[in-house]
Amino acid sequence: MSSKHLRGVKPQIAADQEPLTRVPKAPAYFGTFARAEWKRVLPVLVARKVICAADLAQVETYCCMAGLVRQIETERQLAGGVVDVKLFGVQNRAAQTARQIAATLGLDPVSRARLGSGASEGDGDTSPNPLDV
Repeated sequence: MSSKHLRGVKPQIAADQEPLTRVPKAPAYFGTFARAEWKRVLPVLVARKVICAADLAQVETYCCMAGLVRQIETERQLAGGVVDVKLFGVQNRAAQTARQIAATLGLDPVSRARLGSGASEGDGDTSPNPLDV
């Protein structure tokens, strides 16, 4: 018997039936780096019509993890490049979580290819300087 669902094959990403039409404000508790990531990725997701209100908790977690990675790296650089082993572990796990969530949201090249959108307007390196946010 063959199954039409193969292990390791992700389903196609498609436009949501009730996509957000506006970019919501970032959560008030966000730090500078998480807020910058929210402002960078939410317009892209809303424009692609692949995100609905139920997905915002996942986007929130992604932004928190991506922000944490940047915060730890900034603090490391300000400390003269010294690597704190415990913080490196936290940073590594946050980066891994952010990467996994980014893939489910269509924020990496492979998942964008599954979506069929390729590199659309706004997909370039538009990362704002988090200190300007």
